[in-house]
Amino acid sequence: MRHQDDLSLFDGVLPMLERLRGSGHLLAVATGKSRRGLDQALASARLRGVFDASRTADETAGKPDPLMLSELMAELDVPPERALMVGDTTHDLEMARNAGGPSVAVAYGAHDSSDGFAALSPLFIAPTVARLDGWLAARA
Repeated sequence: MRHQDDLSLFDGVLPMLERLRGSGHLLAVATGKSRRGLDQALASARLRGVFDASRTADETAGKPDPLMLSELMAELDVPPERALMVGDTTHDLEMARNAGGPSVAVAYGAHDSSDGFAALSPLFIAPTVARLDGWLAARA
């Protein structure tokens, strides 16, 4: 039986995260889930310890308010111009814009098309994990 907070990864996500961590990048999660929901999802996907920081909707202001992202950047000592929000909703991209940082949209997550993303000026709209990984590898 699946739980609503279970997280299943798209093919290629784990190697991409491992490559980013191996390259010295800090990784964080900014989610609309509760802390309990995020902890359960990370455990079910065997992602505990992969992320350097996280914020949930029950700990701070919800998206698209920039507070969640601003808190993560402060905790990790990363200025907005050095952070990158990778998001699958327009609320994610709005949060990045509101926090003064860049974003990349993924069109294979919550939004299965790029409708609405372009208006928020992401640096890239990734149609697949492989394309996202390639884009990040060339720029990160």
